[in-house]
Amino acid sequence: MNLLEQPIGQLACALPGSTRIFHEHKLDFCCGGHKTLREAAEKRGVNLQTLVDELSPLQSLGASDRDWRAAPASELIDYILRRFHERHRQDVPELIRLARRVEEVHGDRPDCPTGLADHLELMFEELLSHMMKEEQILFPMLLEGNDHMARSPIAVMRSEHDQHGEALAGLESLTNDMTGPADACNTWRALFTGLRQLREDLMQHIHLENNILFLNVERRT
Repeated sequence: MNLLEQPIGQLACALPGSTRIFHEHKLDFCCGGHKTLREAAEKRGVNLQTLVDELSPLQSLGASDRDWRAAPASELIDYILRRFHERHRQDVPELIRLARRVEEVHGDRPDCPTGLADHLELMFEELLSHMMKEEQILFPMLLEGNDHMARSPIAVMRSEHDQHGEALAGLESLTNDMTGPADACNTWRALFTGLRQLREDLMQHIHLENNILFLNVERRT
């Protein structure tokens, strides 16, 4: 298999462990999952041979993680709700609180992530609205087998996923790619650790929906 010419979202589905590599190289496998690995790598300036060398061994590994492509929609939806919707609702308010504290205490520093709390609040509002649409409209449609009716809501969700991706890019810009100063206080360190986890969770969340749940529906209709 020519890895470089495969859609990066499908590689994330097919190769257990690949998402860790994609995260390390900051490759977008969720919103940009339709792009080939070559396109994603060239956009980020990642050495193609290095990437192939890191991914190739994964092709011979057995699946250590759940392969959700063949799972019933009901199981995947339940997993998304428990693993991501619940976690986002729990984690983001605390990140907002931490960001406010850092800005209040260190606002006079040039490296303070000024505006981060407001950005997170707006991001959380949009995320709550998005998840509610899925929980009240899209997911019930899919659980009832109304795939044809779901195509329009799916298009809306895909568009909103792109907006979430832009919000993540905004987080990276505000936080020096979520890298704090060497003398950062514990609150600052905890904030950036949480932001890195949020980025990873949200990218995995979008990946499972865009590249598996939604794609399966689109293939059936």
